[in-house]
Amino acid sequence: MPWTLAQSLQEHGGLVPPVASALGIHYEATALWLLTIFYSIFWVWMLLHCLKIEPDRFLWIWIILVLQGVGPLLYFLLRYLPSTGLRLPSSLSHWTRGQDVARLTAAAVQIGNAHQFVQLGDMLRETGSYDKAAEAYDRALTKDAENLPALWGAAQVAYHNKRPIMIRNFTRRILDLDPQYKFGDVSLAYGRSLVDLGERDPAVEHLVHHIQRWRHPEALYLLAKLCVDRGDSSTARQHLESLLLDVSCSPTAIARRHGRWKSRAQQLLRKLPPTSRAWILTPHADRAFQSLRWIRNPVPGTINWSGG
Repeated sequence: MPWTLAQSLQEHGGLVPPVASALGIHYEATALWLLTIFYSIFWVWMLLHCLKIEPDRFLWIWIILVLQGVGPLLYFLLRYLPSTGLRLPSSLSHWTRGQDVARLTAAAVQIGNAHQFVQLGDMLRETGSYDKAAEAYDRALTKDAENLPALWGAAQVAYHNKRPIMIRNFTRRILDLDPQYKFGDVSLAYGRSLVDLGERDPAVEHLVHHIQRWRHPEALYLLAKLCVDRGDSSTARQHLESLLLDVSCSPTAIARRHGRWKSRAQQLLRKLPPTSRAWILTPHADRAFQSLRWIRNPVPGTINWSGG
């Protein structure tokens, strides 16, 4: 150990507890050692996350390496937390927004329309009071059974409580009323619930239809996983490579938000059996960025870009 008993006595000029004396370790030295271990783990964690997911990795690697102590903390606050979608602890959120909850509760009781109960449910859900939020959404749906925000709020509460059957029912009702609601988020949640319930054929059918409208990386990944389960590694590879290309062609902020799906797609792609592929370059006209997309061409006589 770098700190001996004699050094501790000499530096601090006092006696240490008997247990620490027997071990030859001072409490302060032990705390410093534990802090160093914790910081080293945190530093490596942030560096690996930056290497795997961060689009501006070179800039942030420089910050992490040069600004020792501050750099990893900056990356954690400015890049890691936004990419995971983490929020403040529910207890803290409830404490900081308690007045808003009280105000919306009074409005819901006094006015009593579905809109007021939806607002109350949204606030309760944001502060982590999911059971009370579910009650508020239920009151809103009692007054208006086709209230889309209430149905979507109830579905989000069900997602937090891990109840896929309720998610499927709520999102199906929304899609029947408005298939475009929330720009594909509802459709994605419905497809995810089908996957969680093990309804593979309906899930594949829905997700195939979904990615024709909205290019959610999660939808492409789920569809690829279902193809792998079916033994169709060829189609799975196509979906995964399409996912990687979509994320790579996206703006930095969007690419950062979908970094974990890019990482998962790369991991799953490495597990697929190798195959000889012939590719052609064609424009993908239905994407907002009008980027180019590689697709498989089964017609003989095309250029084999894989070199096989």
